[in-house]
Amino acid sequence: MRIGQQPGGNGAHGSSATALADRFTGAGLLSRMLRRPLAYIALTKPRVIELLLVATIPTMLLADRGTIDIRLIVVTLFGGWMGAASANTLNCVADADIDKVMKRTAKRPLAREAVPTSHAFVFGVVLGIGSFAWLWWQANLLSGVLVVVTILFYVFVYTLGLKRRTSQNVVWGGAAGCMPALVGWSAVTGSIGWPAIALFGVIFFWTPPHTWALAMRYKEDYRAAGVPMLPVVATEQAVTKQIVVYTWLTVLTTLALVPATGVIYTAVALVAGAWFLLMAHQLYSGVRRGESVKPLRLFLQSNNYLAAVFCGLAVDSVLGWDTIGSFFG
Repeated sequence: MRIGQQPGGNGAHGSSATALADRFTGAGLLSRMLRRPLAYIALTKPRVIELLLVATIPTMLLADRGTIDIRLIVVTLFGGWMGAASANTLNCVADADIDKVMKRTAKRPLAREAVPTSHAFVFGVVLGIGSFAWLWWQANLLSGVLVVVTILFYVFVYTLGLKRRTSQNVVWGGAAGCMPALVGWSAVTGSIGWPAIALFGVIFFWTPPHTWALAMRYKEDYRAAGVPMLPVVATEQAVTKQIVVYTWLTVLTTLALVPATGVIYTAVALVAGAWFLLMAHQLYSGVRRGESVKPLRLFLQSNNYLAAVFCGLAVDSVLGWDTIGSFFG
């Protein structure tokens, strides 16, 4: 998904809904009519939920390889969207104090008091209950339970438990963002298969380099807010070395899925993986040489990498050609 945001932030420039809401400042009647609804939309962090689409659809297509069940995909995405919106909203409630301190998050609805905190809390809880009920009704109980587990993990384990206490917050907190793979697979099969676990691993290992690259750019924000992100407490060389390690783990995990897929996914995973590794190594090498580096570039390109891998998986699954594993089975 994430179901919920990527740990540590919602992107370099804030949510599109927040930006749109700002355009209506002082716009008279139209402003009064639209600013409050747009503020509630901004609470859900729409850009973060894009990961839901990237991860869930290809996973569902792989689970039902060669078949496209449009109805099930749509209802699962809607239920997953509500779950992600719930987690993001409750995250905003929990982080309202530090969002006011950080420049990058100062325009979030609760930071600028565009929505009462109590209303945001109720909004988040209702979305979570709605997500569970919807997925149980339209898919199955396991999918609904997985969404609830994701919301609780993201809010209580990551946001309230890890985020302000350890520099490894995004490593373990990132597990919440991997859940779309399990939700999507369970919606189709009613169970959790090893390919879903492999896809979970891809997002799990991808999250640290993705988030740490952003945190390198905004480390002063995190320091001011008292959030011990790795770039705040470690040297740039140590951070970029960890980015390289997790990038390798990400690419190797994508290759673990090869036996369940065909030549298209395999080719995309190899080419995109080599590109992602090159970018990570370039960042590390630049820091080692004392050069001025642009970590935000890796953050942005990591989104393209993940999109390429999952789009390759989607195309491969729709075509349904023989899997690599079938040649050895």
